[in-house]
Amino acid sequence: MFKLNEIKELIQLVDETSVQEVEIENEGSRLVIRKPGKSETVYVQAQAPAVAAPQVSQSTAAPQASAPAATPAATTPEADPTLHKIVSPMVGTFYRSPSPEKGPFVNAGDKVNGKSVVCIIEAMKLMNELEAEVNGTIVEVLAENGQLVEYGQPLFLVKPE
Repeated sequence: MFKLNEIKELIQLVDETSVQEVEIENEGSRLVIRKPGKSETVYVQAQAPAVAAPQVSQSTAAPQASAPAATPAATTPEADPTLHKIVSPMVGTFYRSPSPEKGPFVNAGDKVNGKSVVCIIEAMKLMNELEAEVNGTIVEVLAENGQLVEYGQPLFLVKPE
């Protein structure tokens, strides 16, 4: 069964991202969270009597951020087609180090191989290590430590070797 604080945390994560719907099944319970527009309900189906879940209303929806001002493509490293982008495989919280007491996995200028761990993405209290996928040198770290990241969001730029 899902705990109320877990449901609230998931609602907040969905609200803060472009994800429109999340569906999770766990131990006979099913949780579906949909953003307003598709449906305004959040519900839990369980084999035991269901506990009332909070509803997402239009007033709690996160405002859409405006697009950043356009910059010339030639001036940004992200626009360089020779660089490999390491992207987030999921929605979650980006961490540069294995713990607050330790240094970052990688910094700009560090050499990596395909199996080098570059960060951790925390999703639903699970820590998922992300590997570099390529051999090369980290050119830029694009996400801030502790930042919520979205599926497909570029996190690092790597100059392949």
